[in-house]
Amino acid sequence: MSVWTVAGYKPYELGIFKQNDPAVFFIKKALEKELLRLLDEGLEWLLISGQLGVECWAAEVLFQLKEEFPHVKLAVLTPFVQQQENWKEETRHYYEAILAKADFVDSISKEPYKSPAQFRNKNQLFLRKAAGLLAIYDDEKPGSPQYLWDMARAFQEKHPFEIRQITFYDLQFITEEEQLKETDWD
Repeated sequence: MSVWTVAGYKPYELGIFKQNDPAVFFIKKALEKELLRLLDEGLEWLLISGQLGVECWAAEVLFQLKEEFPHVKLAVLTPFVQQQENWKEETRHYYEAILAKADFVDSISKEPYKSPAQFRNKNQLFLRKAAGLLAIYDDEKPGSPQYLWDMARAFQEKHPFEIRQITFYDLQFITEEEQLKETDWD
């Protein structure tokens, strides 16, 4: 079974504070391009923890791709229960809509947040369950995806595990590519 996990920045780490920020469109385009490649290679499950930002945007893209690839499934394994408890109401509704469309939802720890060890446990489980990691991550800008990124690189040294990275340069290229498509040359 081909299972991949996705990691990336939270919205505020990218300076994104609204769902309709134009940058989200370009990030989703980059994710779509890579997910299509993975689907062509046999992707069956996408595994996320439900983190806001790149993970949830990848889920949205996957839902759109399900029209063409109905076999692909989304699993949301949160690091602990009630992950969304302290989020704003609008954000909770957005997150819960993603959970409602997911094919599988569970929490790794059956307790509310207690310690960073719950995130470490989630990362270790994801690396054991997935064949690879698709990450929007740039070594020049550390942030929340750095922990899983570093663990994945170490894991890859001892296990067959593929890592695909989308950098800020890649995002800039996609942005320019998409803007060129919109240019009216008449």
